[in-house]
Amino acid sequence: MNSELDSVRGLYEELLSAWNRRDAAAFARVFAPQGRVIGFDGSSAEGRSAIESHLRPIFTDHPTARYVAIVRELRPIGPDAVILFATASMVPPGKDRVMPERNCLQVVVAARERGEGWRIELFQNTPAAWHGREEDSRRLTAELQDEFDRHTEGAIA
Repeated sequence: MNSELDSVRGLYEELLSAWNRRDAAAFARVFAPQGRVIGFDGSSAEGRSAIESHLRPIFTDHPTARYVAIVRELRPIGPDAVILFATASMVPPGKDRVMPERNCLQVVVAARERGEGWRIELFQNTPAAWHGREEDSRRLTAELQDEFDRHTEGAIA
């Protein structure tokens, strides 16, 4: 099962890398044909072409921030399905600090597709507002900042 979990982790990393490169086609390719994305703002798109069409104008018209994430758990839910839980935040272009207001919880449901390997069935991105839990929010921000710093070695993203 470890190789399957590694494959799903790699799929998630590929998803975030495509976002960070602002590559709508590559982002959509990691999804199953009927896969769905639910964005930070609650927007939703189903199917590879709809996901790509949804993201293309965002990447074209906006200088999107880059993701930094920490995988918290990979949980098999059957022989051909895994749920990935992660925490993430974003770093604006030209900056080197995560944005606490963009802290989020991310969930990926991945399934092994016949002939295609592992694909994302669902990617959900939920704000980590944590109302009334300011210390938890600060702790998450610090942990994600450390993760960003480790992977960029102080470079500006």
